[in-house]
Amino acid sequence: MSTFEIFILSIIQGFTEFLPISSSAHLILPSQVLGWNDQGLAFDVAVHLGTLLAVVIYFRKEVVSILSAWVSSFTGNHNGESRLAWWIIVGTIPAGLFGLLAKDLIEIYLRSAWVIAGTTIAFGLLLWWADAKAKQVKDEYKLTLSNAIFIGMAQALALIPGTSRSGITMTAGLMLGMTRESAARYSFLLSIPIIIMSGGYTALGFLDDGVTVNWSELGYGAILSFISAYVCITFFLNVISRMGMLPFVIYRLLLGFGLLAFLLW
Repeated sequence: MSTFEIFILSIIQGFTEFLPISSSAHLILPSQVLGWNDQGLAFDVAVHLGTLLAVVIYFRKEVVSILSAWVSSFTGNHNGESRLAWWIIVGTIPAGLFGLLAKDLIEIYLRSAWVIAGTTIAFGLLLWWADAKAKQVKDEYKLTLSNAIFIGMAQALALIPGTSRSGITMTAGLMLGMTRESAARYSFLLSIPIIIMSGGYTALGFLDDGVTVNWSELGYGAILSFISAYVCITFFLNVISRMGMLPFVIYRLLLGFGLLAFLLW
C-alpha cells in the first residue's frame, strides 16, 4: 500500500469503528469503488489493535473495576459491575458463534457494494426509528439477562458488511429504553471482547498461512487508528446527548443512496 492508502484506511478504521456508520463498509469501499488493492488480513489486525487500545485506555477505570467485580463474583460478591461484566460476556457469544458458522458465507456472498448500500440504508432507518422512539430511562447497570441476549443477537448482525457493530448495538440499546450515552458506553465496552476475538482469529489465520508482512505499515496503521479512535470516542460521548443519532442517520442515507447511484451509473 502507498503511504496515502495507509493513512486513509487507518483514519477510516479509527473514526468508523465506534460511530454508527460501519467500519467494515468503509474499509471495503475503497477497493470496490476506487480499485485499491485489498489491505490484507495483517493490516486489518493492526488497525483493530489500534482501536482496541483506544477503547481500553479511554475506559481504563471502568475496565479495571468491571474485571475486579467479575472476579469477585466467583466468591459470591455480586453488584452492578459484576452483572455488567457477565452481560458483556453473554452479549459477545452470539457474534462469536455467528462469526464461526457464517464466516465463509459472509466472505463469499456479502462483501459487496450492493449489500453495503442496502444495509447502510436499512439499518440507518432503524437507528432513526429507535432514537426517535427511545424512552431513555435506563443505564447499562439496569440491563437484564434478556436485554444482554437481545443486544448480543443484534451485534451478531454486524458481521454483515454495512450494518455497523456500534450502530446496531446502540439501536438495540435504545429500543430497550437506554439513554443515548448509556447505549454508547455499553456498545463501546461490548466491543472489547469481540475485537480481541476477531483480531486474534484473523491473526492466527495469516500466521498459519505464513504471510510476509510489512511491519512499518502495520505500525503506522495501528498508531493512526488508535489516535483517530480515541478522538472519535471522546467526541461522540461528549455530543451524543445533544446531537442525537439523526446526523449519522442522514450520513448513512447519503452514503447508501450515493453508492446505489454509483453502482447503477
